[in-house]
This record gives sequence, structure tokens and C-alpha cells, in this order.
Amino acid sequence: MLNTGQMNPPENALPNAAQNILDTANQLRWDVGGSAHEKIVEAIYTDAARIADRAVTYPNTPPRFNLDRTIDRLVTSRIWGFPLMILLFTFVFWFTIIGANYPSSFLAWLLLDNVHPLLKEGSAAIGLPWWLDGLLIDGMYLATAWVIAVMLPPMAIFFPLFTLLEDFGYLPRVAFNLDNIFKKSGAHGKQSLSMMMGFGCNAAGVVATRVIDSPRERLIAIITNNFALCNGRWPTQILIATLFIGALVPAYLGGIISALAVVGIAMLGVLLSFVVSWALSRTWLKGEASTFSLELPPYRPPRFWQTVYTSLIDRTIYVLWRAIVFALPAGVVIWLISNVMIGDASIAEHLVNFLNPIGWLLGLNGVILLAYVVAIPANEIVIPTVLMLTVMVTGASQYGAGSGVMFETGSQETMALFHAGGWTLLTAVNLMLFSLLHNPCSTTIYTIYKETGSKRWTTVAALLPLAMGFVVTFVVAQVWRLFAMMG
Repeated sequence: MLNTGQMNPPENALPNAAQNILDTANQLRWDVGGSAHEKIVEAIYTDAARIADRAVTYPNTPPRFNLDRTIDRLVTSRIWGFPLMILLFTFVFWFTIIGANYPSSFLAWLLLDNVHPLLKEGSAAIGLPWWLDGLLIDGMYLATAWVIAVMLPPMAIFFPLFTLLEDFGYLPRVAFNLDNIFKKSGAHGKQSLSMMMGFGCNAAGVVATRVIDSPRERLIAIITNNFALCNGRWPTQILIATLFIGALVPAYLGGIISALAVVGIAMLGVLLSFVVSWALSRTWLKGEASTFSLELPPYRPPRFWQTVYTSLIDRTIYVLWRAIVFALPAGVVIWLISNVMIGDASIAEHLVNFLNPIGWLLGLNGVILLAYVVAIPANEIVIPTVLMLTVMVTGASQYGAGSGVMFETGSQETMALFHAGGWTLLTAVNLMLFSLLHNPCSTTIYTIYKETGSKRWTTVAALLPLAMGFVVTFVVAQVWRLFAMMG
């Protein structure tokens, strides 16, 4: 039997400990004063009154001013919500177009008009073989330089502005405005959230559909996410709208008209999301739309410098690096198919000539179709590929390597380069439409397969927008030519 007597505390230990606690409590009581209880109760009632003032409306009492609710009455209004949304995005694109002109011109001058000739001179001085010189400098370097000059300026402006809207709390309001329309189209209201993510990156938008619980509605959101213009397609829209659409009006209106054209394409993508969602929910993916509660976060002042830094590092630099990684091998492919001869013509010329009849039916050309084949890994390299192929296939080198990258409305050299490739206003309009309606990039296709686990639905998601792109551009081209003949 254990002797537990030695484990018991001394007889005076407990009384001493209790006395110390009482002494400490007594000292603290005098330190906090005699009104501590009243102060606690007062704080509780103050918080309760503040919550009641925000949540309760009293009769015959004028409502108190609330900034969040005042703004929401405008931006989520059934009358003003959509016009304000279009106006705000138009301003973002206008500012991007105007602001990208000068840095793009500078980068074109630096990388293409100065560094490229120096590299050619250095190559000749060390006696590089012509094929290695062409592969490294006219292929890999030029493709990378095109990407930097074309993409970096607009992305460095657009992404921070878009992130500021997100940080301010406006984008959830856009989703709120679109929620009812998505429900009427047979889709889930949360599809508006995944679509907002798709405007940054379609692969991220596909992953964002995980917030949708219904497998049927999630599949609809995945299939239609490609109709949201991703970051790789914004430079294409901005450049073509600026050079062709903005050039139709006086110079002082060029920026705003170009911005409206880009917004129009983006809104067309949203409209097609509704239409395709409606069609899918009544054919292959029948079912009732689910409901959900969307909690709008409070507005908060954007952390300007932190937002700019984050958007430049996480979005601009990331997307630019991804474009460069894909541009290097694309530059090699472009140079090879442009310089490896079969008979009297290069492989590129044979491919372009083969695709030209199809391109003509679609209001495009063989160079554009070939560029989209080369650019399947990443949408970011479409315009650099188009410009390089135009120079190499048409032999339009007299316009300069850097003439096609500037965002200056009506640039004569740029327009001369495109005109040498047979471009018209119809070509530009249908390129903007085809940029919206074509197959997703390889990263997005892989993400769709990982999320759905189905080859069938991955194929549908990849080929459905491409088929729609062929149909839409074909119809536009034929109607355009019909009116041209009648005129």
C-alpha cells in the first residue's frame, strides 16, 4: 500500500495560495476603479445600438447615410448597374490603349530596331552559320521581342486596374448583377464568379467552378468558361481594335472607339455564355437551376501600391514569362517552316496557301489560321506569330521588324504590313471574333480534363467554341460581302 502522506502539500500552502489570489484580485479591483462594470455594460449597449442603427429602419426617421449602401444602390441597380459596368470597363480599356502606346513604341524601337541589328552584326562578326543565325536571332529572339513589345505594356496597365477593381470589392457586384440572368439561362449563379476568374485566366476559371455543388451546373460553367476573354487574348483585341476600328474615326476619338469595340467583344462573350448555358441546360445537361446566397463584401480602400506590385508580379510577369516560354519554341517553328523549302516555296507558304481558301470563307486568311495552330500552347503568342508569319511569308521586310507592335491608331507602317498580307477591315473584325471564339489553350484543355475526368466533355469544351467561331466568322464574312456587293 502506497504511502501518500508525503505527496500532500504542506498544511499552510492552500490557505497561502488562496490569500495571494484574494490579495491580487483586491489590488486589481482598485486599479480598474469602481466603474469597470458600468463601462462594460455601456460598451455592450453601444455596440448593440450601432448594430441596430445599421440593421433596423425606424418609422418617421430619416435613414442614416451609409456609403456602402449608397454605392450599391447605383452599381447593383436594375437600371444603372449594367450601364455603369460597361462605362467602367470602357474606361479601363481606354486607359490601357492610350497608356500602352508610348511604352510599346519604345520597346519596339529598343528591342527590334536597335538590339536586333546589333545581334545580327555580332553574329556576322563571329561567323555564325546562316541557319544558326536565323534560328537564334530571326526566330527565337524576334519571337520573344515581339511578345515583350506587344504584350508587356497593355498587361502592365490592364492587370493593375482590374486588380484594383477586385480589391475595391466591385467584381462581386458584377457577379450579383449577372446572377439572375444565369439562373434564367438554366445555369448556377456562382457561374458568374468563375466567369470573372476566366477574364484573368480560363484555366483558373475552370478550377474556380469547384464552388458550384451541382455536377450538371458545374459542367455547364466549365464548357462556357472559354467565352470569357482571358489575359492572353486581351492584347490581340486591343491591338486590332486600335489599328483598324479606332482608325475609322478622328484621332481624338480613336481611343474611346477602340475601347468600346473591345468591351463589345467582351460583352458578346458574356452573351454567348448565357446562350450556350441555356442551350446545354435544355439539351445534353437538362435540369433545374440551383439557388444560392451571394454575400457582398464591404467596400474597402484599395491598397494601391500593394495591389500594383502584386498584379505586376503575380499576373503580368507570370503571364509574360509563360508567353516567352512558349514564344521561344514557336519562334523556332516559325523560322523553320519559313526557311525550309519544298520545291520553290517554303513550308509556311505551302501551309498558308492551303489554308487561304478556308480563311477566305471565314473572312480571315491562311496566316491567321496557321498562327492559331502554332499558338495552341498559349493564346499570348497569337499576334507575335501573325506578325512574324506576315513578314516572312509576304516578304514585307521593308516595313521593319518592329513596325507592327505599336498601339498607335492608324500607324502607317503597321497598316502597310497588314495590307501587304491582304488584310481588310473584315479581316480585323473577324479576327476579333475568332479570338473570342476558338479552342482553349493547351493549359485550359488539360485543366478541363483534370476537373471533369472525361475525354468526352473535354472534347466538347475544346471543339464547341471552335465550331462556333467557324460558323460566326463564316456568316459575318458572307453578310459583309453581300452588303459590299449591294453597295
